[in-house]
Amino acid sequence: MPMLSRGKHRNPSKGACFMEFASYLAGERWSDHPSCTHPLLAGLARLVNDHTSDAARPRLAELIPSVIGLTGDDPRLDARIALCSARAALPVVAHERQLAMAVSILSGEHVLAELEGRPAHDLSERSRQALAQVPDATRWAYTFGRGVRVSPKGFRRYAAPNTVQLAVRGIAQACVPDPDPLLRDLLAEAIDDCWALLRPAAGTTAGTAVGTASTAGVGAAAGPARATVDPARWADACRLTGVSA
Repeated sequence: MPMLSRGKHRNPSKGACFMEFASYLAGERWSDHPSCTHPLLAGLARLVNDHTSDAARPRLAELIPSVIGLTGDDPRLDARIALCSARAALPVVAHERQLAMAVSILSGEHVLAELEGRPAHDLSERSRQALAQVPDATRWAYTFGRGVRVSPKGFRRYAAPNTVQLAVRGIAQACVPDPDPLLRDLLAEAIDDCWALLRPAAGTTAGTAVGTASTAGVGAAAGPARATVDPARWADACRLTGVSA
């Protein structure tokens, strides 16, 4: 597995972060902002990469193939990514961030309900469970949000990216024994939620194995399939970034 590192790298010889490795595997120009991945999901991947410890970061590599080709213009993608982030962070972050995460969950659910034509207060079961863990923050969030309307456009442009940043940083700084598995699980869940939206028939496990055919979407009518990475290209990427395959 490649030894991913923090930050942006000028070229492979200087190392690679999660999304730079993805750009190479996708056959794109070397970049941590490749077009093969939804911008907010790529932002989440960069944040998780940078806030994960050096010892645990290699475990993120197996998720890289699953973000290749995972993009689209559906505004529900941003809402789902933000909701995954807020739900993961809510139980473990500091109190002031819990308030922000609770508001983010209610706002995200409201926007998603509007986009899907559902009642505004129709919360998903996962959000209900997350909010139930912090009743004080939830009551405050309901009071704060009373009468406030967040438009899908505004949520996508401002609230969703801010939620992702606050969530990842909050988890990394939380008073928990080991935040690394929480960060990885957050990224994996966001990937799976995005695939479920783009291709409902897809599998639910992030991280398509290198060199194996993906069964996601077999027989489905439309939407992208999860990428299958050529083992030779994976090995070449490891070699170029200074890590043996």
